[in-house]
Parts: sequence; structure tokens; C-alpha cells
Amino acid sequence: MKKLITPIVAFLVSATIAIAQYPQPIQQIPQPFPQIQRPVQQPARQENPSAVTIARLKYDGGGNWYWGRSAIPNLHKFMKENTKIAIEDNEVVVTATDPELFRYPFLFLTGHGNVRFSDDEVSALRTYLENGGFLFANDSYSLAESFRREMARVFPDNELVELPFSNPIYHTLFDFPNGPPKIHLHDGKPAQGFGIILKDRVAVFFAYESDIGDGLEDHEVYNDPPEKHQAALRMAANLVAYALTH
Repeated sequence: MKKLITPIVAFLVSATIAIAQYPQPIQQIPQPFPQIQRPVQQPARQENPSAVTIARLKYDGGGNWYWGRSAIPNLHKFMKENTKIAIEDNEVVVTATDPELFRYPFLFLTGHGNVRFSDDEVSALRTYLENGGFLFANDSYSLAESFRREMARVFPDNELVELPFSNPIYHTLFDFPNGPPKIHLHDGKPAQGFGIILKDRVAVFFAYESDIGDGLEDHEVYNDPPEKHQAALRMAANLVAYALTH
């Protein structure tokens, strides 16, 4: 199977980020992942063909993959108002074996409890991530054990490692000198960001004891103070920008 990395690299090289003045927005991204054609029922295509769609990854195991209905819409709004990345309003739900997976360069996974992938999903997710895809996994609580187990199936030879605070993922658009923001208490541990590194690129980012996903939600859901809501939005925007340029 011919690698998809060449068109993806060409796409990423064309993207420009200007970070000389915090929080200056990045330039518009010209082209998402190459499309895989098939007749399916999907949300209406975006008016701007270069717009990026954030896709929510559906999984089995009972870990409520659908958690946080307002998270992605709020991220869409924030990125439109604070960056020049063209973002599509529709939130798409995909599984790892969806033939249209490669249309979406950024996957969002969240929930509580158990995550489980089938053997076919493990293989498909490995192919997606090895060829330029990016997965942001948010531990909304008690997701860590099962997520680590499943990632060990996807990449038996690549462990989730804690990223140093100097990693570009914390500085792409907004500066996070101490790593991921601590949004919710959970077990009272420090917020940590873990990654799976493929060819010097973070392909999987796992937010632990941070709960960026819940921080993206409407204020009234958790009554988070404005500064925590903003921190979650900025960190998530960093992740999207990183995914599109690395």
C-alpha cells in the first residue's frame, strides 16, 4: 500500500505559523488529508475545501465516547476567532475502520472507563497514525488504564512517554511553560501530557489528570472559572495547530 505521507508532508510544509507575538494566530492551512471517495451519509461538505474537520473517535468498551457535547463546538468557535486556521463547523464521528478516516487529520477521543478497539481497529489506527494522523486522547476520568492497554496493542514498540515542557506542542500557538493546564481536580495529581513519538513527531497526545476536554465545555456544565476554560481552549488549539504542521 502506497504511503500517504508524501501528500501529507506537502500539505504540512505549506502551512506557516507565526508565533513571534503571543498569541498571534497561525496562517490558514491550505489542504486537509487526501480524501478517500465513497458514497456515505456525511454532514454537508464545507464551503471552504481547505477547512479542517475535527473528528470524534468512537470506540467500544462502554467508556462513553460521546462525552462532552459542547467541547468541539466551543473549540471551533475559539479557533475561528483566534486563529486563521479554516475550521469546519460540523463535528464528525468516525471509527478507526471508517474508510473516510484519512479525511480527518485530527481525532479527538474522550470519556470515562473502558476503551476497547477491535483487531481491525488497532491495525487501521496504526496505519492512520503512521501516515500523518494525530490523536488527542483526553482522560475525563478513569480512562488511563484501558487507553494505555489499547495503545500498547496499536504500538507495541512505542510507549506513551511524558513530554518535556519544551516540546513544541506546548508552544505552537500559546505558551504553556509548565505543560498541560490543570483544569479539574480528579485525584489531585499534577496534570501530565504523554505522547507516542513516531519519527520525531508526536502522533498521540494523552492528557492525564488535566481534563482539557471537560474544560472546553460550556461554562455552566462545570462552572469552571473563565481562566481555566481559556486555558483548555488554548491548549486544544495548540494541539490542532501542531497536528497540522508536524
